[in-house]
Amino acid sequence: MKHWINQHTQVWRLVLSRIMRNKLSTIMIWSVIGIALSLPAILYVVIDNLNQLAGEVKNEPQISVFMKLDVTSSALQDFKQKLQQHPGIAKQQFVSRNDAWKQMQEAQSVASQLEKNPLPDAFFIEPKDHSPDAITQLQHEIEGWSGVEHVLADADWAKRLYAVLQLGKKAVWILSGLLGFALIAIIGNTIRLQIATQREEIEVSKLIGATDGFIRRPFLYAGTLYGLGGSLLGLGFVNGILTIFNHSVADLAELYGSSFILVLPGWEISLGVIACAIVLGWLGSYIAVNRSLASLNPN
Repeated sequence: MKHWINQHTQVWRLVLSRIMRNKLSTIMIWSVIGIALSLPAILYVVIDNLNQLAGEVKNEPQISVFMKLDVTSSALQDFKQKLQQHPGIAKQQFVSRNDAWKQMQEAQSVASQLEKNPLPDAFFIEPKDHSPDAITQLQHEIEGWSGVEHVLADADWAKRLYAVLQLGKKAVWILSGLLGFALIAIIGNTIRLQIATQREEIEVSKLIGATDGFIRRPFLYAGTLYGLGGSLLGLGFVNGILTIFNHSVADLAELYGSSFILVLPGWEISLGVIACAIVLGWLGSYIAVNRSLASLNPN
């Protein structure tokens, strides 16, 4: 165990010494990786903030439930209690047919000429989940309840908003995939150039019995460090850019009487970015080393 630890410690020291000798090139690689990671990260954070803002807007989707004209008062009480106990309903408001009739007579002169009240009792419901699928499901569920004549769901704006947000999320995944392939190519090319400069040393090592795993190890560690350093720099870019954006966002939100600001990425997103960068760095190095070792001929 001690020999294994010493062996890996020596490799880490070798990799760190190489990085310190080439500070400028290392910083440039970290910068490229950081910029590539910051682009999808910023887009994801902005879309995530807009998604949370969508659930806090004042124009919440509303479900209007119109009861049958012959429904009894006891049935209305049972229906109201059923709404209060439903886990998917945030709040509900009851408007009796008499109250609606009075408001209609005050607002329209034509209604005062009618002798009979044609309006039904109505409930106006605000669902907890504002997603279009949840609203549609709740609408169909209430339509099957006793005493219900018609259910109208005002969810068109929610469908449009969620469609835009879903499109944005797909764009994030596509951009992340493309930049991920680009990072693998960049890190792989960097490692390939390092292998080319140490070609003679590697050939001599293979001649004296060094295994591919022994030769591969320092380059894999270098790719891991490139990914780690680039991810930390990228998170710094993300936090700095979002902080600058928040100055303008706060001024704009104040004009609309809101306190909305872009929330900086939490530890879950940060760890995800770091993990992805390390994996991409290791993968790019692994591919480059394997291809280079396959082409080397110690004879």
